[in-house]
Amino acid sequence: MQLDDIDRKILTALQRDGRMQNIELAKAVGLSPSPCLRRVKLLEEAGIIDRYVAVLNPAKIGKRLTLFARIWLKAQDEDTIEHFVEEVLKLPEVLECYLMLGDCDVMVRVVAEDIDGYRRFQSEHLSRIRGVQNVKTDVPSQIVKQTSELPL
Repeated sequence: MQLDDIDRKILTALQRDGRMQNIELAKAVGLSPSPCLRRVKLLEEAGIIDRYVAVLNPAKIGKRLTLFARIWLKAQDEDTIEHFVEEVLKLPEVLECYLMLGDCDVMVRVVAEDIDGYRRFQSEHLSRIRGVQNVKTDVPSQIVKQTSELPL
C-alpha cells in the first residue's frame, strides 16, 4: 500500500492519540468522517496500523528503573539463539529484545522496581537461560527522549 499525505496525517494523529474519535480525526486531516474511517480500516487491513495500546507511566506502577542489558551467548548457532528467544519472550520485565551484530549478541531493555529487583531478575532469570555466557548492564542516568511515534 502506497501512503499519501492524508494517510500520513492520519497515522501521525493516531500515533499521538490512538483513542481519537473518527469525527475528530477526520476534522484534523481534512476529510469527512466516512472516507476517513475507510482509510483507517485500509491502514489496519494492510498491517500498517498494527494495534492500539495504552502507554503506561512506569513510575506510577512501580517500575521506576529502566536498564539495558548486553548479553553474550556461548554460541551463535540456531539452537542457542532459538532457545534464548523462546525464554526471553516469557519474561514480562523485558520490554525490547534485539539480536545484535557487533560486540554483544543480544541487547534487551528491562524494567524493574529498583536496582535490587533488577539484580534478582538478572540472577534468577536472565543469567539462567541456557546458552547465556555473560550479561553486562547499563543504567541510564536520564531519559532524554522516549517515544513510540515513527517519523512519517
